Amino acid sequence: MSLHIVLGFGPAGAATARLLAEQGHSVRVVTKSGRSPEPGIEHLALDATDRARLTEAAQGAAAIHSCAAPPYHRWADEWPPLAASLCAAAESTGAVLVMLGNLYGYGPVAGPMTEELPLAATGTKGRIRAAAWEQARTLHEQGRIKAVEVRASDFFGPGVTDGGHLAGRVMPPLLRGKPVSTLGDPDAPHSWTYLPDVARALVEVAGEERAWGRAWHVPTEPALSVREMVDRLAAQAGTGPVAVRGLPSPVLAVASLFSPLLRELKEIRYQFDRPFVVDSSAYEAAFAVRATPLDEQVKQTVDWWRERVATAG
Repeated sequence: MSLHIVLGFGPAGAATARLLAEQGHSVRVVTKSGRSPEPGIEHLALDATDRARLTEAAQGAAAIHSCAAPPYHRWADEWPPLAASLCAAAESTGAVLVMLGNLYGYGPVAGPMTEELPLAATGTKGRIRAAAWEQARTLHEQGRIKAVEVRASDFFGPGVTDGGHLAGRVMPPLLRGKPVSTLGDPDAPHSWTYLPDVARALVEVAGEERAWGRAWHVPTEPALSVREMVDRLAAQAGTGPVAVRGLPSPVLAVASLFSPLLRELKEIRYQFDRPFVVDSSAYEAAFAVRATPLDEQVKQTVDWWRERVATAG
């Protein structure tokens, strides 16, 4: 088995590191603060923008899985040096650079999103994410590194607590049968990518040379609106039906005065005001990972949140 480096230990990084460890790989997780070791996983504290230290930590690795991301309001300052450091470490060590991306780089589009769409975002965050991948792709085409990007829609599932779409702002009230609020149009079709499927795709493409050099969409079940997803989650929890309310624009405008996160979300508000649908058929035609069936996604998510809420009291 091989050594794998995982940058970040948020939901995606933790799920990826633990899946790799379960498969028998040696795993070294890199975060700024570090953590206590756990079975099969070494935690290393270092700033990943320090390319010399990151390169040293990645010596002998088969792959570097980039699952870290700065806070939204620091993307413009912190993404470019992080992306440059990742590419430098991949070039120095020969490890495959596996980047976890999102769909921001496409910008607003009409119809389902495929990997063939141009990266035409006009917003800051979309341009930043597109530039990070384009840098890696160019180096790959020059033969200097091996790189692949895996793009996911909004995460949900066990371990996903941040954000309000189907996580921290939705699940606790839903489990109590209380109304939930959401950004945008609660009836607009939206793609939801299940977190364990993200980890499985990241691990799979690391070992598939034919995947390298391009981007792939994580296998994702057909789009459902926020209201439809809340109905399914509430039915599984036995607390439905639960009312779903879209947050009015004036309320968001006032709230954004006090919340840096809400201010940053203005740029990607279009993702919830209109259909936001991902097409993952290219991945499914080429590789083994498939989206977990929706009923299982919903069951595992409700079970995990029930345990979390019970533990928190």
